Amino acid sequence: MKLSWLDVRAVGDAKEAILQEALHHRIEGVVTDDLADLEGLPPTLTKVLFPGAGAVPEELGRADVVIVDPVRHGISPAELAIRHPEVTFGRFVEIVDADSLELACESARSEQLSLLLFRDPTKIPLEIVIAAAAKATGSLITVAQDAEEAEIIFGVLEHGSDGVMMAPKGVGEAAHLKAAAQLDTPNLSLVELEITATSHVGMGERACVDTCTHFREDEGILVGSHSKGMILCVSETHPLPYMPTRPFRVNAGAIHSYTLSKDERTNYLSELKSGSKVLAVDVKGNTRLVTVGRVKIESRPLISIDAVAPGGQAVNLILQDDWHVRVLGPGGAVLNSTELKPGDRVLGYLPSADRHVGYPIDEFCLEK
Repeated sequence: MKLSWLDVRAVGDAKEAILQEALHHRIEGVVTDDLADLEGLPPTLTKVLFPGAGAVPEELGRADVVIVDPVRHGISPAELAIRHPEVTFGRFVEIVDADSLELACESARSEQLSLLLFRDPTKIPLEIVIAAAAKATGSLITVAQDAEEAEIIFGVLEHGSDGVMMAPKGVGEAAHLKAAAQLDTPNLSLVELEITATSHVGMGERACVDTCTHFREDEGILVGSHSKGMILCVSETHPLPYMPTRPFRVNAGAIHSYTLSKDERTNYLSELKSGSKVLAVDVKGNTRLVTVGRVKIESRPLISIDAVAPGGQAVNLILQDDWHVRVLGPGGAVLNSTELKPGDRVLGYLPSADRHVGYPIDEFCLEK
C-alpha cells in the first residue's frame, strides 16, 4: 500500500469537509501549516505539520510528522529531532536543477522522510532519486498535482514513490487519490478443474488481448463464459511453429467471455480497449494489473471446453479452435486447447459473487 497525504493548507472553506472525506476514505496523512487543524483527528491518521515561512514552533502539538526546509526555516531535521525525539522530521526539497536534484538524492539517502516537489513535468529526476535511495530506509513523499499524476508517480521504476502529497481542488478528490494509491491486487486461490468435454461449435468472434506488458511463462489472464468460473489462459510467451512468440498477447476467447480487472470486477472481452486494465494471474495465484494496448477481434472457428470444479461447479470456456491457443495446467503445464480431453486438469478460479454491470453483488443470478 502506498501512502496518500492530503495537503489542506490552501483549501479554504472546504477544509472541514475535506478532512472528513480524508477520514472516510482512510487517507494515511493530512498536511497542514496550522496546528489547530490537527486537534481532534484520530490516531489512525498521520498528522503532518509543514510550517510556512518563519521559525518552526517550539511546541508541536498533536503533530506526528514535521516537514522542514532548512533554507526557509533555518534549522535541519536532525537538530529538531534532538529537541523532539517523539516526532518524525522530514526535509522538503524543491527540485529545479542539477544541484537541487543532488540535494534530493542526499536527503533520500539520509533522512527519515523526504518531501519532494519536482518543478519539471518529466519523471526522470524522480527516477534518479528513487535509484539513489534504493538501499535507504527513509520514505519518499512526492508532490502530485492530481490523482492522475499520483498514479504515474506510484509506478516510476516499478517501485514508485512511497507516498504522494496532493492538494485537493475540492471535495471528492480524496477518493481519487486513495484509488490511485491502491496499486496492489490481492492474490487469488486457484483450483484444479477437470475437463469433462470439448466440442467444435462453429464460427464466431474471438478476442486477442494485446497488453503493454511482457507476460511471464507461467502467467496469463482468467477467462470464462460465466462470471463464477474461469480458466487460466496463457500468453503467447511459449514458442510456436510458423510464427514468432508474442509475450504481450493472450488469445483469450470468444467476445462474450468474462475476464477480471481491478477489485475483482469483470469485463467482457468485447468491451476491452486501449487503456483498459486486466488482471494478470500466474499459476500460484499471484496477480498484477496490466494495461491493454489493443484488442483484436476476428472471426475464427471456436471450440467449447467444459470442466468441473472439485465441488461440482460447471465451468465453460470458448476459445479459438486452433492448436496454438493454450491454457495452463497444474505446475504451469502448457496445454494446447484442441488436445484437451476428459480427465485432463487445468487451472481455474471460482469467483463467489454474482455480477451486475461487472461489479460483485449478492443476488440471485443463473448462468448456463
